[in-house]
Amino acid sequence: MAEPKFEEVLKKLEKIVADLENGDLSLDEALKKYQEGIELARACNQRLDSAKKKIEVLLKNKKGDFELKSFTEGNVE
Repeated sequence: MAEPKFEEVLKKLEKIVADLENGDLSLDEALKKYQEGIELARACNQRLDSAKKKIEVLLKNKKGDFELKSFTEGNVE
């Protein structure tokens, strides 16, 4: 079976957050939802990290020429 899309995982996580914020769950239900939410959040972070590694950015070098570089937090300006 194919892995669910990022958007589907994020939607499940958002639903869990809404359920927890609502406050109508028992303690046991809330703990189960919390644990599931943590697992989904980790899955989302792993997918984002993987996507970030695939992104390349076109940047100007000191000579004014454009260079294709891997995406990193520091070279996006």
